[in-house]
Amino acid sequence: MWTVLGGERAQTRRDVRRPPPGHDDHGGADLGFVHTGENTAVPELVVIAEQLLAPVPGGTGRYTAELLRALPDAAPDGWTVSSVVARHPDVGAARVDGVAGPRVLPLPPRALVAAWQLGLSLWPGGDAVHAPTPLAPAKAPRGRTLSVTVHDTVPWTHPETLTPRGVSWHRAMIARAAAKANALVTPTQAVADDLATRVEISARTHVIGHGPTRFPDAVDIDVPERYVLAVGTLEPRKGIDVLIDAMSRFDGPPLLLAGQPGWGGLDPLEMARERGLPDGRVRVLGRLSDAELAGVLRRASVLAVPSLAEGFGLPLLEAMAAGVPVVHSNAPALVEVSGGAGVSVPRGDAAALAAALQDVLASPARAADLAERGRKRVEHFSWRAAAEAIWAIHC
Repeated sequence: MWTVLGGERAQTRRDVRRPPPGHDDHGGADLGFVHTGENTAVPELVVIAEQLLAPVPGGTGRYTAELLRALPDAAPDGWTVSSVVARHPDVGAARVDGVAGPRVLPLPPRALVAAWQLGLSLWPGGDAVHAPTPLAPAKAPRGRTLSVTVHDTVPWTHPETLTPRGVSWHRAMIARAAAKANALVTPTQAVADDLATRVEISARTHVIGHGPTRFPDAVDIDVPERYVLAVGTLEPRKGIDVLIDAMSRFDGPPLLLAGQPGWGGLDPLEMARERGLPDGRVRVLGRLSDAELAGVLRRASVLAVPSLAEGFGLPLLEAMAAGVPVVHSNAPALVEVSGGAGVSVPRGDAAALAAALQDVLASPARAADLAERGRKRVEHFSWRAAAEAIWAIHC
């Protein structure tokens, strides 16, 4: 239910007031006063699932989907879970088994983003709301709670890897959440520590890690017998240019890139040509289904995670769960999540990355040791634990 706060109590849906004819500040959206009334007998946690409908859902989309799947089974007695999204022609991609909804709010995406950025008191319903990204209401009304996940501090540490508008929006929304939400959630202590140096935080901060993705049965696609794999949106902060530089420094198996293009207009194949790599040494797989990604992951010789900045690095955990050795940059969050079970190299250092990849590729014993350490490391993470920690914030 869509809520606009108004004084000590607001009205129910039966009391909706329509805007006067010709008055349309939000692209035709109905901003009538709607409220859930007093707390219902069955308390409800509402999760904002808008990221699942983004053109490039990315890692935050994965986080949203996996957390939504885990929340119902971990729910305290009597609580229910539902999701909400902005108004889209098709909201099918936001449907998650076991979760009611998605309930469709009356505003289209841009209007919803603008309304919440302006601080309009629009509550998406429920006794508690979890925002898996900084897209969130300004604050919770009396008697309700709001938690907001902040995945990284890239808008401050690497603003050049985002659009200027993206930098401005994320900084503003994160700063407001830190000041007005009941709780902030970060995926690593590294993010929590760095965020504390960027904004003034009044909300309590909870470090809640992710879990390995629960992939469906793997589906094999046409890939070489051996290959270096990188997984993630193709955007500047992922260090794809450094990885291709590294590949140009030794002869070996090809590099496969699994992920759809993001901001920045990166062209990995052109990068490969500029560095003199032969055709086929770099292959762009594009966006894969979960079943296809599971198949590509389990057959990889090594996963490379050369990111300039990350908040968690879910592909690293996915590879470890699949028994694949990992070479990653020394971005603080990646070091924290890896826990020494991967090979860490300095960010931006193509020579060090090349040497680490060669070492793993050339030594079956080294690869097997890393794979075993990775399997043990991943036992420290689960979506069930993440869901229980989210519930603990609100109950």
